[in-house]
Amino acid sequence: MTPAETVKGPRETFWSGLDLAARETLARGGRSRRYRKGDHLCLQGEPSEQVIILERGWTKVCVGDSEGRERVIAVRGPGELLGETGLITDSPRMATVTALHALSALVVPRQRFRAFLSDHPDAWKTVYKILSLRLTESDERILSLGSHVGAGRLALFVLRLAEQSGLPDPEGGIVLPPLSQTELGSCVDVSRETVARAMRAWREQDLIRNSWRRTVLLDPEGLRRHAKQFMI
Repeated sequence: MTPAETVKGPRETFWSGLDLAARETLARGGRSRRYRKGDHLCLQGEPSEQVIILERGWTKVCVGDSEGRERVIAVRGPGELLGETGLITDSPRMATVTALHALSALVVPRQRFRAFLSDHPDAWKTVYKILSLRLTESDERILSLGSHVGAGRLALFVLRLAEQSGLPDPEGGIVLPPLSQTELGSCVDVSRETVARAMRAWREQDLIRNSWRRTVLLDPEGLRRHAKQFMI
């Protein structure tokens, strides 16, 4: 398993925060599984019987409402831990996690993961750091809803996505996870049409390069300046 790398170098994840001995122990306690595009790694409301560590590939994290509508609330990539909240609180899954493309993940039963944490107490620090970072992500998302109109929120989300989950493109720029325009819109509460218009404008300004489910961020600072035009 190799942590994701951005243009800033290796990104710290749950997996990269563990020492070699801890990684080997955890790998022995679980099993590697392959998922196809569209497969659910876990479902909202089901019992939290295992934790999952992404090995390769990206997932989307969605929450459904009482009317059956899904909203994308996060994207997770290689090295990231899934299902830690249910482990700590003994509560059902709070979200559905779906493979954005073919991927692999290490699946560890709940009791084995708890035993791992007991034997490697330093790993708790990494778990708590992840929880803190995800709370910060949530706060930033709420703040952007109140401080930027649609295209600005989308720009800020794309910048955060590039920083957290982007990979260097051989031709230059940062490759984003393969979200559709509808999924991107769901992440920031805007319509697919708003995403399409923004993408078209960014492409014309050479801020991005994109095709079907593939977006490469070419000019992060340019996009950041662009987002400021949409502040409320």
